[in-house]
Amino acid sequence: MLIKDTPDFSLEFINHSPTVDAGSPNGTDAGGDAEVLDAYSRAVTGVVARVSPAVVHIRVKKKMPRRSMAPPEVEGSGSGLIITPDGYIVTNSHVVEDVNTVEVSLADGTTCAAEVIGQDPATDIALLRISGSGLPMAYLGDSDKLRVGQLAIAVGNPLGFQSTVTAGVISALSRSLRSRNGRLIENVIQTDAALNPGNSGGPLLDSRGYVIGINTAIIQYAQGICFAIPVNTMRWVVTQLIREGKVVRSFLGISGQTVPLPVRVVRYFQLGHDSGVQVVDVTPNSPAHRADLKEGDVIISLGGEPVTSVDDIHRRLTQEAIGKSKGVVLLRGWTARLEKPIVPAESPG
Repeated sequence: MLIKDTPDFSLEFINHSPTVDAGSPNGTDAGGDAEVLDAYSRAVTGVVARVSPAVVHIRVKKKMPRRSMAPPEVEGSGSGLIITPDGYIVTNSHVVEDVNTVEVSLADGTTCAAEVIGQDPATDIALLRISGSGLPMAYLGDSDKLRVGQLAIAVGNPLGFQSTVTAGVISALSRSLRSRNGRLIENVIQTDAALNPGNSGGPLLDSRGYVIGINTAIIQYAQGICFAIPVNTMRWVVTQLIREGKVVRSFLGISGQTVPLPVRVVRYFQLGHDSGVQVVDVTPNSPAHRADLKEGDVIISLGGEPVTSVDDIHRRLTQEAIGKSKGVVLLRGWTARLEKPIVPAESPG
């Protein structure tokens, strides 16, 4: 189909004028800009050269139920990072969740089986181990010292393309990201270094080659909005997984949802916030059951601190809270304000 009445555009090429002495089109000295770009290039290539040998490709296989319409076995892949010379590897929990076999390919092409030492879905961190010694390893930085705008480099295996490198900046800090089990992951790093499926579990690096995060998620259909678990969070989780094989947290034994508080209730009880957590279900023989919490109760305080959302409760259910009595303040039927002692127990899973 022809498009009629289309304007006739001409193209004019700009040639270097011999009367201009400088090395840039407008006559200014471009040497400084070139040096900056060269320094940036050297920083990225140097980081990649140092860290790429420690980045691995992870292949997993998972058997499907016989009743499922899916194939009897499905395969998946992700990235990982060697953090010790004797074969400990960090990746995302969602990469190795419920899988039957895990295979790791090193940068030199060596392939070997890996054991899942432990995983923590609440932070999306998992720890693997392969047999070996003297393996190339990455060095961990300090995510508490990051600044918005600094260089960020991601290395991984997106869509099966091994040792792919992307670069960008730290876009924001202290983001919150919902994990697959519903807990909120705090202090997440946001970056515009491009990530794709398969990058999961690979490192996010600073300009010196130190690991500052573990790449974990992107916002689908968005561009340049990617997230990484801070390396300080990863370090703490890995220590727990090596010692215990799991991350120990406390729990109350309730299912809850964030709900708005009626204005008249806020005024009557002189509350300083306008939302709380309504109890949807109470687990039998749990701390909440023993404290006589009931379905429909609205929790407004725990341990002397206001509760405005489910995340406020999650933040307080740390390992240190196990076995220590806390006061829980709740509204029952919107008319009665009750305070009860509750003793968080160790989470069963």
